[in-house]
Amino acid sequence: MAKPVVILVGADKGGVGKTTVTRTLLDYFVAHNVPTRAFDTEAPRGTLRRFHPDVTEVVDVTTIPDQMKIFDTLASAPANITVIDVRAGLLSSTLKALRDIGFLDIVKKGQVTFAVFHILGPSIASLDEIAETAAFVGDARYFLVKNFINNTTFFEWDPATYDSYFHKIKDAVEINVPHLNEMACEQVELASVPFLTFVANKAAGGEPANYSFVLRGYVRHWLGNVWAEYDRANLKEIGSSK
Repeated sequence: MAKPVVILVGADKGGVGKTTVTRTLLDYFVAHNVPTRAFDTEAPRGTLRRFHPDVTEVVDVTTIPDQMKIFDTLASAPANITVIDVRAGLLSSTLKALRDIGFLDIVKKGQVTFAVFHILGPSIASLDEIAETAAFVGDARYFLVKNFINNTTFFEWDPATYDSYFHKIKDAVEINVPHLNEMACEQVELASVPFLTFVANKAAGGEPANYSFVLRGYVRHWLGNVWAEYDRANLKEIGSSK
């Protein structure tokens, strides 16, 4: 039996597109027939749940009862993979909570596979976040994600400065999420469906929709490029973790 997998998607800075990346991860695992559940920590409203209501529960990850909903059920949940979309500003505090409850200890013992998708912003503050999280993710698969979804312009960090942060975490892997055409992105938002569902021209209930052929093409091409990055990072290997 495959051991549980927990994927944390977050950043301490807001506006870097964490939920967009989470949505691409959920679509990726759906496409590979890997049962996955998700927790949306934008309590009480939730953003992720709007796009993936069938697999997403909204929680307040700062409270013990909701932490129990996530971590007490890892072994019993029908979905092997648990994806947690961490609200802006809570990445460091969530990692500290995982340390305090002993989760990082069972990761160290190999009982759970743990991956962190750290979404970077364009400022030096994002590099400072790496130093903050480094102490907690030594036994995790750690991914530094540059998300260009909103045409974010990342300034060229001085290579020596960037490397000094990047190498604080052993075996860190960089992932680039490319820019998605603004009109295509807007139409998916309005449709409130997963990217895969939009590409398939389906509405939220599964019935046929009438989305633009052109915009569906842009989303299909973009999603393929994102998944190529995930393949390069051996994400499938995490999904089939033994």
